[in-house]
Amino acid sequence: MATTTTGLTFRDAADADVDELVALIESAYRGESSRAGWTTEADILQGQRTDPEGVREVITSPDSRLLTVERDGRIVACCQLEHRGQYAYFGMFAVSPALQGAGLGKTVIAEAERQARETWGVTEMHMTVISVREELIAWYERRGYRRTGRMTPFPYGDERFGVPQRADLRFELLVKPLV
Repeated sequence: MATTTTGLTFRDAADADVDELVALIESAYRGESSRAGWTTEADILQGQRTDPEGVREVITSPDSRLLTVERDGRIVACCQLEHRGQYAYFGMFAVSPALQGAGLGKTVIAEAERQARETWGVTEMHMTVISVREELIAWYERRGYRRTGRMTPFPYGDERFGVPQRADLRFELLVKPLV
């Protein structure tokens, strides 16, 4: 089911979207193209952010969806929503670097929260963010997320998640009530 708001169409990703979604996610976080936006991880991680198999897994998992955002027929943003009991997990969030800083990310995260609450009846949204990404964490805090101090290790040695450029990477859990 697709919903439309502010000139954007929100729908679940399909298998035919995989290559375009991988390109979007990579462009938002890795390589030189990511430097056009402010979400780049190019200085802390090299290599891939995701791959077709990882995106396809999110699309086909029964408790997960990849919310795809289109403007004028072109995919401009996406995010993963995964139902995990009383909460939903938010991940794989990407906004086209050329469109960052104009409020699109705020619109996407608000719609993702609304859909998770209405579809699954969850009371919280959880996400993990690389703990050294202070500017990104601050952006999420302005959206109502709070730092928990709960850390999980970065998967060093698993190049599916990138090639770390520093030794202090960890993921911090951020949580937002959805009531």
